[in-house]
Amino acid sequence: MAQRTVSYGWIVVAASAAIICIGMGTLFSLGVFLVPIERATGWSRGQISTVALLNWIAMGVGSFAWGVLSDRIGGRGVVMAGGFLLGLGLVLASQAQTLWQFYVTFGVLVGFSVGAFYAPLTSTATKWFTERRGLAVALVSSGIGVGILVISPLARALTTAWDWRVAMLVLGDIAWLVIIPTALLIRDDAPVTARAAGRPEPAYSSAQVLRAPQFWAIALTHFACCAAHSGPIFHMVTHATDQGVPAMAAAAALGVSGLSSIAGRIGGGMIADRLGVKRTLIGGLLLQAAIIAAYVLAREAWSFYALAVVFGTAYGGVMPLYALVTREYFGEKVMGTAYGAVFLVSSLGMGLGSLAGGVIYDRLGAYAWLYLGSALVAFMAVLLAFTFRRPSGVHVRLEAPAAAR
Repeated sequence: MAQRTVSYGWIVVAASAAIICIGMGTLFSLGVFLVPIERATGWSRGQISTVALLNWIAMGVGSFAWGVLSDRIGGRGVVMAGGFLLGLGLVLASQAQTLWQFYVTFGVLVGFSVGAFYAPLTSTATKWFTERRGLAVALVSSGIGVGILVISPLARALTTAWDWRVAMLVLGDIAWLVIIPTALLIRDDAPVTARAAGRPEPAYSSAQVLRAPQFWAIALTHFACCAAHSGPIFHMVTHATDQGVPAMAAAAALGVSGLSSIAGRIGGGMIADRLGVKRTLIGGLLLQAAIIAAYVLAREAWSFYALAVVFGTAYGGVMPLYALVTREYFGEKVMGTAYGAVFLVSSLGMGLGSLAGGVIYDRLGAYAWLYLGSALVAFMAVLLAFTFRRPSGVHVRLEAPAAAR
């Protein structure tokens, strides 16, 4: 009976990944819509990129708010509410006639609703596992990669067949039809906890989390990491088309990065289970910094595909690790709050990186300085990751267990 009950955790993981696929996939689809919206409305790339900034600010605030709520009422209700709001936001955004309307609908409402998924569902999934927690969190996180792989080409195909408004309307309907029913599979009554496995559990209150130096070390590392890769991800399709790559091939390159990020997320989680979070994170951040700089040299479609494979592996590999280290430092009780707060800080980095790309293009007419600046920020993330320290008095597996060394 216990074995059958624990195995339900993998159903929670699968449902969480599917929900995150739709939510994050629609969020990242704005990069595909960038040029069609620019041509149809006359709004500049900088103005449209501001929507991405609002997206990530709203998502960050939502991640914290929904995370606090999930600690109190559980993940299922939070996800159902978020799914309803996401569909509503996309449908309303498809009808926006002015820039401010698009800011409110896609920028604020879509961003806030997507915040109901990643942090709360990651928190819920960690409650079901003691061993193989890295793999479980990585599989949940892989929903982001699947979303980029599936939703971006779908958005491109719908836009080519009709226009961006119809494409966004269809995505809103998909959000309602997939997320709300799938949320019914989410359960919060996990039978396995760190305490049940005989491990001492960190005892932090929500206020203590926000005052802890290690919280800010994790959050600022995540911020720099996201600020570094968000611009290259968001402007990947547009940069490729500017270099003469066909629009569908450019969207496919974004999809390739999403596919590679799935392998990176799963591989990163498994490696962290064996070698420790800190070592895995530093290695992934170094690879990310190097490959971002290499985008300056990309010209042909094949080069964008090749870089997308490595880039996706790198940024995908590091993303689940922040949830793992947050869970190990601050425990199950306040996981939703702690990781929601970390994600809030990191979301500011995602928004600023996306906005920077649009502003740089509007000012300079090219993306080269975006990639060089992003590479420097990525190296800053590496330095910040070296500041992670084992806190006294709690059980944290930042390093690999002795048996795995």
